[in-house]
Amino acid sequence: MSNNSEDLKLQTLAKATMVRSNSNSAAALRDNTGRTYVAIPVKSGGFEIDSLLAVLVVAKASSINGIEAIVICGQAPSPSSISVIKSEDLGAKIYLVSDKDELLSL
Repeated sequence: MSNNSEDLKLQTLAKATMVRSNSNSAAALRDNTGRTYVAIPVKSGGFEIDSLLAVLVVAKASSINGIEAIVICGQAPSPSSISVIKSEDLGAKIYLVSDKDELLSL
């Protein structure tokens, strides 16, 4: 569980993105320079990625060098998506927002 104010900002961003987009989940990522990115799951024809991978794609498009933290609201990401993030940056903190609005470490 995290009480870090920067992680709580990510929680707010993810929740607002999920509500605004009427999606079943959303993710917010903070890179190692403090910039933030948000995304929702993407599905087009046979192509589908969860919000965790979608936010990584958005961040990588901006040439990030590292990940500090990611917060996911709504539907939990797949174990394979978590593995992709860990292979990208082993030190990345990944949190899921619980039903009680707590950040649970994944």
